[in-house]
Amino acid sequence: MSYENLVVVVTGAAQGIGLGVAKAFAEKGALLVMSDVNEEQGAASAAEIRNEGGQAIFIPCDVRQEEEIKQLMKSAEEEYGKIDVLINNAGISRWKSPYELTAQEWDDIINTNVRSCFLATREAARYMKKQGGSGAVINMASTRALMSEPDTEAYAASKGAIVALTHAMAVSLGTDGIRVNCISPGWIETKQYESLKPADHEQHPAGRVGRPNDIAKACLYLADPDNTFVTGTHLVVDGGMTRKMIYEP
Repeated sequence: MSYENLVVVVTGAAQGIGLGVAKAFAEKGALLVMSDVNEEQGAASAAEIRNEGGQAIFIPCDVRQEEEIKQLMKSAEEEYGKIDVLINNAGISRWKSPYELTAQEWDDIINTNVRSCFLATREAARYMKKQGGSGAVINMASTRALMSEPDTEAYAASKGAIVALTHAMAVSLGTDGIRVNCISPGWIETKQYESLKPADHEQHPAGRVGRPNDIAKACLYLADPDNTFVTGTHLVVDGGMTRKMIYEP
């Protein structure tokens, strides 16, 4: 499959998984629309892709703001004439005791992680439907939707909600030819990979901790226009970590 000239919008694209995904699509010839709340880093990341021969623009967007999401999609369509793929990657986390987590902090996480997926998908789908009823949406969930550590209630709830939102919107948008899927990354190290300990890798059946490119490959698969039978799915990309039982000796 050629990704030449596919218009791909990626939220939370300034760094980490989002940047890794953007780079992978750019290398395949896609036209990138990168957004993030961090304007300086986002602009620098888009420039990095262009310097490497890819095509990318940066549009600042705070995904907690409905009007900014609308403007992001409008600008993407005005720049390239269409939207083929939306990757809802933007998200935040906050580890805090449930006794101390405030309602405002809860709402901030839910609005950033979940509501933004709904709003961005709704707005991108308007353009996808208008251009002939084809397109792909990929939501970034997490294995935290399936398992937890202490003090992760809001983040876990947001990622579980993304999984449910994915299959709901896949059903609603399917008649318009729009596919909606989600990925749950496991441990994806985005900064200090070489400093990881052997034990970090050994707890994965795959034998290693993940890298952003592992998630990018999954996105490429789900975005492939030929995969018209793949929608509403939840793809766990975690090196088998959530399937391995770990008992204390």
